[in-house]
Amino acid sequence: MNKLQELRNKRHEVWNQAKAYLEEKRGEDGLVSAEDTAAYEKMEQEVVDLGKEIDRLERQRDMDMKLSQATSRPVVTDPMTEVEDKTGRGSKEYNRDFWNVMRKKNAVITNALQVGTDSEGGYLAPDEFEQTLVEALEEENIFRQLAHVIQTSSGDRKIPVVATKGTASWVDEEAAIPESDPAFGQVSIGAYKLATMLKVSEELLNDSVFDLESYIAKEFGRRMGSKEEEAFLVGDGTGKPTGIFHTTGGGELGVTAAAEAELTADELIDLFYSLRAPYRKNAVFIMNDATVKLIRKLKDQTGQYLWQPSLTAGTPDTILNHPVYTSSFVPLAEAGAFTVAFGDFSYYWIADRQGRSFQRLNELFAATGQVGFRATQRVDGKLILPEAVKLLQMKAGA
Repeated sequence: MNKLQELRNKRHEVWNQAKAYLEEKRGEDGLVSAEDTAAYEKMEQEVVDLGKEIDRLERQRDMDMKLSQATSRPVVTDPMTEVEDKTGRGSKEYNRDFWNVMRKKNAVITNALQVGTDSEGGYLAPDEFEQTLVEALEEENIFRQLAHVIQTSSGDRKIPVVATKGTASWVDEEAAIPESDPAFGQVSIGAYKLATMLKVSEELLNDSVFDLESYIAKEFGRRMGSKEEEAFLVGDGTGKPTGIFHTTGGGELGVTAAAEAELTADELIDLFYSLRAPYRKNAVFIMNDATVKLIRKLKDQTGQYLWQPSLTAGTPDTILNHPVYTSSFVPLAEAGAFTVAFGDFSYYWIADRQGRSFQRLNELFAATGQVGFRATQRVDGKLILPEAVKLLQMKAGA
């Protein structure tokens, strides 16, 4: 048995022990003493720590698999007669010249780079590298794994949405059939600018062993992925995407909790059924880790705990048999806050403006012997069908 599976089994075992301990120490009044609560929370913390270690090992495993892949394709044709079929930013020439410019201060600007010239003085990333960066964004951003991602070339994208649906009617023989046309609305998705800048020492940059591509992809992916996730969850739509937890343009209110900082099993079950059945098929929960801690002690009507740890690689933990994802950007369970979202997040559309731009900054950090790199991208995100996501809101403060 591999290390990952051992940790999953141990996590499941510790969780079962914690549940059994809680039931054993619960008094006739249903309460647990402060001393026993502290012991239970210690076991619960071990469940959390094991989960984090599992996540780390899974990321390490995925990185090892990527690094072990071949860096070039085998030659299957005569190299003397093979003709490259890719053009523009997908060509080998563009990729080579792009990284020459990024790595060398006095690199010659070739005609190949003209196809990727950015209006702000940089160059659009080669196609294959852009795919690597998108993968890095997905690793850092849980929301990109759940949402629907589209590519736009320029300008706003108008998305038609059915506002009201037509219906059928019972009619008498030879009677006129009443008209019932659906009404259509539109959601406009634009492109907000997201940018970051990093520095690399000249000595490291001139080292041929230093993998500049991987470093930029990982670091820019981490920075941009984090800011994207924050905006997709709680963004206010001003200079950034509109998040699902925002009061305007976010999900619909499903349930209001009876307390300011506590949840009940009935409230989560009510949230579950506030979402229409067609959306529940692919629905998932999104919440903060601190909220998961509140839910771990809750049971359904049959006495089963709502939260269940995952035993299978690549699958998340579940609440009410539906996957649960966590993010530190989701509001905490505090008075008046939207703290749990449940829905089909494929109805949240992310629009990527094609082409991420990179620019080498030679003089900005020259005094310290460093070279700057600036990366920009344009992206927007909106929930195009609010009824597909339901929110749980905590009771407002007195």
